[in-house]
Amino acid sequence: MEVNGLRVTVFGMGKSGRATVDLLKAHGAVVRASDVKTTAELPGLGVEFVPQGSAALENCDLAVLSPGVPPNQPMFEDAARRGVKIVGDVEAASWFLRGPILGITGANGKTTTTALVGHLLQTAGIACQVGGNIGTPVAAMVESSRDDQWNVLELSSFQLETSDTLHVKIAAALNVTPDHLDRHGSFENYAAAKARIFRNQTASDFAVLNAENEPTVRYAALTQARVHWFHAGATVKPGFYRQDDQLMADGVPFLAVPEVKLRGRHNLENILAAACAAHLAGAPLESLGGGVLSFPGVEHRIEFVRTVNGTAYYNDSKATNVDATVKALESFDRGLWVILGGKDKNSDYTVLRGLLRDRAKAVLLIGAAAEKIATHLGDCVRLEQCGDLAHAVALAHREALPGDTVLLAPACASFDQFSGYEQRGRVFKQLVSALEN
Repeated sequence: MEVNGLRVTVFGMGKSGRATVDLLKAHGAVVRASDVKTTAELPGLGVEFVPQGSAALENCDLAVLSPGVPPNQPMFEDAARRGVKIVGDVEAASWFLRGPILGITGANGKTTTTALVGHLLQTAGIACQVGGNIGTPVAAMVESSRDDQWNVLELSSFQLETSDTLHVKIAAALNVTPDHLDRHGSFENYAAAKARIFRNQTASDFAVLNAENEPTVRYAALTQARVHWFHAGATVKPGFYRQDDQLMADGVPFLAVPEVKLRGRHNLENILAAACAAHLAGAPLESLGGGVLSFPGVEHRIEFVRTVNGTAYYNDSKATNVDATVKALESFDRGLWVILGGKDKNSDYTVLRGLLRDRAKAVLLIGAAAEKIATHLGDCVRLEQCGDLAHAVALAHREALPGDTVLLAPACASFDQFSGYEQRGRVFKQLVSALEN
């Protein structure tokens, strides 16, 4: 799309919004910035600033929304009726991005799988850059993009729901389970937002789908692309799957399961999805096993921190929904001290009861959702109201025994007490690092 001379307002001045401002300015747009914060809180914008509200849409041809800005606000709906085009930052960046897109979405596992795909392609000597909902905003990837280079993008429901013309050459949907219901309103809306990754695929494209997850199975009927499956427990063709103690690619083994360092069955699913997508992007089968084994893992995803007095501490701050916490709990056996809580996303925590009853010694509750979680869990496990991470870590340090595990897997967003899950995870690691043996 040609933006030269267009009057554009970019909403949300986080990392993505600022990168979008710079990109659109470079292509000749007349750009304004808008945010709920004040200019005093947002130094160095370099463009006119208008507080977030209807006034920011006056004399505007195009509004670009950062992922944290919901598009269903009345002011955007009114503007759209007046002819203002409303898009998301990924959509806007895709107008200028060179090279094919390999996009990954899902309720859980996106970050690990996206990082692993990038690692597998680089290991195989295939040019790529990684970004999107992980690390670098798509708008900041445009300048370094090339026609012969893959753009490996983690794509969230927030980014996909405002994308119209985005073309994803290889689109992977890892799983769809309830998340962000406070934003999307219903599970059906959430699943529909994820499905937009397949919206503009053609018969020359590929869709990588989880054969074990009913919503992703249904996506097969929504894409014109050639479908490849992955499954961590049964044979699927065409696709990648586990057979006994081997990970297989259409009947050919490429990695022995006992060699895999990443904990949990869900990580086998992530490996299979990543290997399938990377193979479709050109990575030879013989390079995949070694690539997986050399992958260092992702910060804040079942990340081992240290052992103190025989107790192991793990940081899974990226577990921002209930299903992610289920997967984290399933990765351990017993003796767990689980830190839960944060900003609620209209979640149902009762599904954790069985796993916590069987595997946890105690649940240490923090943040705004603590009371709701306590109500949902009832008497299935010992509950301790800790308020914040510092008190939760201190309690676990006092009472956990050698052989126990302290697991931060909050099942909630972090925005009640932190700027994001990254800050929450780093604070946890700092607290654990400061513990004395």
